[in-house]
Amino acid sequence: MGKDVSPTTISGEDRRRYRDKVRSCLDVLARMLGESQFDFERPHIGLEIELNLIDALGDPLMRNADVLKAIADPAWATELGQFNLEINIPPRELGGSGTGELEAEVRDHLNLADARAREVGAHLVMIGILPTLRRTDIGEEVISANARYKMLNDQIFAARGEEMRIAVDGPEPLRMHADTIIPEAACTSVQFHLQVSPDHFGDYWNAAQAVAGPQVALAANSPFLFGHRLWHETRITLFEQATDTRPDELKTQGVRPRVWFGERWITSVFDLFEENARYFPSLLPLCDEEDPVEVLESGGIPELGELSLHNGTVYRWNRPIYAVVNGRPHLRVENRVLPAGPTVADIVANGAFYYGLVRMLAEEEWPVWTRMSFQTAAANLHRAARDGLDAMLYWPGIGEVPAGELVQRTLLPMAYEGLDRWGVDPVRRDRLLGIIDRRCATGRTGASWQIQTVEAIEESFGTERHEALRLMTQSYARLMHTNEPVHNWPIGP
Repeated sequence: MGKDVSPTTISGEDRRRYRDKVRSCLDVLARMLGESQFDFERPHIGLEIELNLIDALGDPLMRNADVLKAIADPAWATELGQFNLEINIPPRELGGSGTGELEAEVRDHLNLADARAREVGAHLVMIGILPTLRRTDIGEEVISANARYKMLNDQIFAARGEEMRIAVDGPEPLRMHADTIIPEAACTSVQFHLQVSPDHFGDYWNAAQAVAGPQVALAANSPFLFGHRLWHETRITLFEQATDTRPDELKTQGVRPRVWFGERWITSVFDLFEENARYFPSLLPLCDEEDPVEVLESGGIPELGELSLHNGTVYRWNRPIYAVVNGRPHLRVENRVLPAGPTVADIVANGAFYYGLVRMLAEEEWPVWTRMSFQTAAANLHRAARDGLDAMLYWPGIGEVPAGELVQRTLLPMAYEGLDRWGVDPVRRDRLLGIIDRRCATGRTGASWQIQTVEAIEESFGTERHEALRLMTQSYARLMHTNEPVHNWPIGP
C-alpha cells in the first residue's frame, strides 16, 4: 500500500466502481498468467527495513519529516507513525555478485542516514517494537503527514464502528483500548522479497508459510510493549489486533481478519489475489484511469493499480506482489513475518536462512505442505511469537520439538544446500548461516537479550521500568552500530 493518495471523500459509487475495477484486474491477471507473459530469467531479491526514531534518552522522537529532509535520499520514506521511517534497498540477483555486497550496502545506507538524523537530534534504531513507546505516544496527532495514513485510519474505524481492543497475554498481560491505528506503528519489520515464476509461485508461497514459525522463533525481537513484558515477538499479535476491522460480532460470524496467515495451501498466485477480492471490502477505493483490458488487448502491460492497492490493504504474512518493472510484469513473494534488527548482520543472516530454506522446500519431491496441515503451520507461527527459541514447533517426520533444535538439526542443513543451489558464495553462506547456528546454540535472540538486560538493570540499580527500558534501548542502539550479531552482545546497560 505504498502509493500516495490525495485527501478525498469516498462515496458509494466510488466503492462500486472500485470493486468493478478490481474484478476487471483479476480477469486480466488470469489472462496474463495463462499467456505466460511474466518476466523470469534470473530470480531477484529485495529488502525493506522499517526503523524507529529515538532521542538521546532512547524515547520515541516524532520527527520523521525533519529526518527525511535531512537524509535527502529517495530510498527513504515515511511510515505510519511520525517516529517511523522505511528504507528500500535496490533489488539484485539472488546468487549474483550483488548478493554478497548486500550487508555492506545496507550498513552504508544506515550509517549515512543516522549521521544526518543526528543533525536534527534523532537516532535510528532497528527493533521490532520500540520498548520506550508509551500509551501517551499513540494519539492521532502522531500519524505521519501523508493523506493515505489518515484515510486508512478513518476507513478502518468506520468499518469497525468502535474502539480497538488490544489484549496480549504474557508474563505481564496487557489490556487496553485505542481510538487510532497508531499501535500498528509500534510494529517495525523487515520484508524479504523473492521474485518467482508463475508456475512455481504456489510452491514458494507454501514453503514460506511452512517456515514462518521457525523464522519468527529465530528472529524474535519484540518482547516489550507500553512497559509490559509480553511475547518474545509481540509484534505478531499486536499487528493482527491493531488493524482489525471486525467488531466481535463479525469475528463470531467467521469474517476474515485483514492481518491474515490465510486458511489453505495454494496452487497458484491467482488463488491469493482472488481471495483478497472476494473476502475483503475496500479500504481505499481509489481508481486509476487505466483500462487494464484495453491495455492488454493493445499489446501493453497493465499496471493493475486497483488490484495492487487492494492487495496492499490485506496484510498477509506472506503477501503476493504483482509489479511492472522496466515494462515487464513480474511476481514476488513478500515475506513479512520478521521484526527489524538487531543488526544488519542479523537481518542478512535471517534472509540467508529464509532464501536457502524455501528453495529446498519448494523443490522437494514430497512437499512439506502435503505432510503438515495449514492450521499447524499457523499454530507454529503463534507459538514461536509467544515463546521464541523455546517454542515447541511441529515438523513432519519429527513431531514437536523446541524451535532451536528444529532449526539446528533439520532446517539449517537444508538452508546450506538451498544457498548452494542459488549459487551463493560458500564463504558468505558459512558466515551468515553460522550466525543462525550460534543464535540457536546460545539461545540469545534480540528478544532474550532485551529481557535479560532489563532484568539486570532493574536488579542492579533498582530503577523503575521505563528508566530500565531507556537504558536498555540506549545500549541496544550502541551495540546495533557495531554490527556484532546479537548472540555476542553482553547483558547489561
